[in-house]
Amino acid sequence: MNTGELVELGQQLRVDSVRAAAAAGSGHPTSSMSAADLMAVLLANHFRYDFDRPAHPANDRFVLSKGHASPLLYSAYKAAGAIDEDELLTTYRKLGSRLEGHPTPQRLPWVETATGSLGQGLPLGVGIALAGKRLDRAGYRVWVMCGDSELAEGSVWEAAEHAGHEHLDNLTVIVDVNRLGQRGPTRHGHDLDAYARRFQAFGWHTVEIDGHDVDAVDRAYGEAASTKGQPTAILARTLKGKGVADTEDREGLHGKPLKNADDAIEELGGVRDIRVQVHEPPAARLLHAVRSGHVELPRFDKGDSEKGVATRDAFGQALAALGSGRGDVVALDGEVGDSTRAEFFAKEHPERYFECYIAEQQLVASAVGLSTRGWVPYASTFAAFFTRAYDFVRMASISGAGINLVGSHAGVAIGQDGPSQMGLEDLAMFRAVHGSTVLYPCDANQTAHLVEAMANLEGIRYLRTSRGESPVIYGPEEEFPIGGSKVLRSSDQDRLTVVAAGVTLHEALAAADTLEREGIRVRVVDLYSVKPVDRATLRKAAEDTGCLLTVEDHHEEGGIGDAVLDAFLDGRPVPRLVRLAVRTMPGSASPDEQLHAAGIDAESIAAAGRLLVEQAIVP
Repeated sequence: MNTGELVELGQQLRVDSVRAAAAAGSGHPTSSMSAADLMAVLLANHFRYDFDRPAHPANDRFVLSKGHASPLLYSAYKAAGAIDEDELLTTYRKLGSRLEGHPTPQRLPWVETATGSLGQGLPLGVGIALAGKRLDRAGYRVWVMCGDSELAEGSVWEAAEHAGHEHLDNLTVIVDVNRLGQRGPTRHGHDLDAYARRFQAFGWHTVEIDGHDVDAVDRAYGEAASTKGQPTAILARTLKGKGVADTEDREGLHGKPLKNADDAIEELGGVRDIRVQVHEPPAARLLHAVRSGHVELPRFDKGDSEKGVATRDAFGQALAALGSGRGDVVALDGEVGDSTRAEFFAKEHPERYFECYIAEQQLVASAVGLSTRGWVPYASTFAAFFTRAYDFVRMASISGAGINLVGSHAGVAIGQDGPSQMGLEDLAMFRAVHGSTVLYPCDANQTAHLVEAMANLEGIRYLRTSRGESPVIYGPEEEFPIGGSKVLRSSDQDRLTVVAAGVTLHEALAAADTLEREGIRVRVVDLYSVKPVDRATLRKAAEDTGCLLTVEDHHEEGGIGDAVLDAFLDGRPVPRLVRLAVRTMPGSASPDEQLHAAGIDAESIAAAGRLLVEQAIVP
């Protein structure tokens, strides 16, 4: 499109944004109006996309990080012919509509990832660009549109540094510097150079422009496409509410439909119906070939070595084996790969390994970005440090992303490092994620099988591994279905059921041996699938023994005890239930001392079991 046509298209996007928000009675038209010219030039002259084939491997990728400006995105879809006017004006923000207040890929096939939690678009774009640069090699570009307010988020600068380090010249961020946030001016206002200095410090090429000069915008996009060896940040000075005198550059109008929408539409030149022929992507081969041969998982013999095998070691070996059998598996780590054992994958498959350094938000964001391109990511760090990226996990669930997260060094059992390194909230955290799967293996063979099973699941999958060695109690041929459990001790004389997983499963077995010598038969359930939980086995155990005792190396809230209790919240009688968990703030001590101090070792389990059985027989 030429200059005049681009100006008209920008005005149409403004008008349609105003109309959509007015029809819905809510929305963010002023945030859309500031970026309308930026969107118009991109859509008409630079974006390569087949709306009929959103999975086309050479399609450019667009991420609207300022997801509240969804009226602008949907207006662009209308201009491209992907949606019609009736849908835009009658369904936006309505129950059951695919035009939600903030865009999600669950509803629209042209949306890469859910946005709206600000500061996430650029990190996710980095993940997509990594796939394009290092794996897909299909030549697509990644365009991210950010607002200036969200540049206050630390996650943006994690992403900026990572993109510069990886020389992602297929990535362009368009910053809509409209000066106004939700409650007033932003920190740097219209000082484009303040933002430029920051991006340049991380190795970016920067371009500063008037975001309402369509010719300048057009040249900037062309410059970004021709820049080699660096990502590009286009810093565009704009005005919020551009084009309407009553709204332009005024505070207090964020997130509100225009009061006089009809007058504003007239001031903008009225309704238009310009259609854009978006450039087609070039021909490209499939993203990647997936080897689907047999996966040779590592095998561990029962009683393997005198000390046992750490589940983190089994994870690393299994992941490397999975990578050999499946070409779509990739691994990411937060600069602790020698501890998580992700380094095993790195040595076998360096071309599919991504070092994200100590930037856990970018770690998860990169995994999500890679997953949008069809890869199956396994991202690992210490269980405790996933807390820093929890909002990214939450948004990944909203996106419907399929990612595998692996947290090592969980619980007090890590020993002397102390509480800052102990993941004691992770089971609760991941159980709370919509549609998640939470797994906690106790031995090497179980770990290996669960690592492979995760690759074929949907949604957010979390695997908890342990630092120390543990006995191998299952054979390599054992099966571990997701949502299942294993009953390791059982008899008709059982008077108590102990439910455990991971580290405490071995303590439970030792406690059962102690109690059996005292004449108390104990059923032991390995609840390796914490979510979904094996309700049938738990209910039968409660029915048979009448008493349940849960024990976990985790805080009491939200972990295994609560998962077991959930099995009885459908109107069934709740059994006598005692929960052992970490209830105090740990210090530094040996693993054995930690378990004892927390009251979750074999001695503590046996003592609680005795008391529970005694109380059960008192008339």
